Amino acid sequence: MGSVDLAAIKAAHTRIKPFIHRTPVMTSLTIDAMTGAQVFFKCENLQKAGAFKYRGATNAVQSLSETEAKRGVVTHSSGNHAGALSLAARVRGIPAYIVMPSSTPQIKQDAVRGYGGQITICEPTLAARESTAAAVQSRTGAVMIHPFDNDAVIAGQGTAAVELLEEVPELDAILAPVGGGGLLSGTAIAARALRPGMKVVGCEPQLADDAAESFRTGKIAPARPPRSVGDGLLTSLCERTFGYIRANVNQIALASDEEMLAAMRLVLQRMKILIEPSCGVALAVLLNGATAFQGKKVGVIISGGNVEISRLV
Repeated sequence: MGSVDLAAIKAAHTRIKPFIHRTPVMTSLTIDAMTGAQVFFKCENLQKAGAFKYRGATNAVQSLSETEAKRGVVTHSSGNHAGALSLAARVRGIPAYIVMPSSTPQIKQDAVRGYGGQITICEPTLAARESTAAAVQSRTGAVMIHPFDNDAVIAGQGTAAVELLEEVPELDAILAPVGGGGLLSGTAIAARALRPGMKVVGCEPQLADDAAESFRTGKIAPARPPRSVGDGLLTSLCERTFGYIRANVNQIALASDEEMLAAMRLVLQRMKILIEPSCGVALAVLLNGATAFQGKKVGVIISGGNVEISRLV
């Protein structure tokens, strides 16, 4: 295992700048009044491929040597990493082999194909995903780019926090969702290095609280059954991300599915931007008082905006 630090995140930022959007930082007087804080939203729902995942995927793909790149890349993902890696590979002109479980919504499969990814469908279990990806890798020789168990990916994800702190350097706290832990790891490493006194809070659904349990017990808990609407947060931590989180995160706080959906609706109504239910978890934590930030400046990473529109209109 390598090690991600601020230097690695800044190097990633330099590497990916030509390929990503520098997403806006937005505010809402209504949400400030509701929370008693000054809240600054880093809007990765407006990132290419619709999520922060494009940062990590791009850093991983652009870090490959020419010899490695020619072999293509492979991953297993039912969500935003699949689309992000497919687009990052297309930008570099290399193939992307994506293993997706049969339960993956058609809209996400369509996005991967639209970006040029070559999909292999497998049974909807982690074991099937991993074994199918290994078989594809063996057949193609492609380089595995794991959604979060990869230092280049984690360093790329940390660049969102770097940009946020460039614009709002005096933040008192930063909140980010946690599933597999790649975003929270990168965010926490950047925040700790740039502003050591800042509080870093991971945010997780109550129905998928394995990271909170892991943080509390010091031992990685398995992922919960997939019951939460936060479908992007249903994976468990790995040793790599757990190590970074234990070293750099102050707290993992929880929000209910109802609170997450309410936060999603609030952002749509008041800020006129569409976010995924998974992204609503950080604002939900702020609103439900699980963390007390009255009078503070708080950064919130809005992680993505890939929502099946047919469910809304």
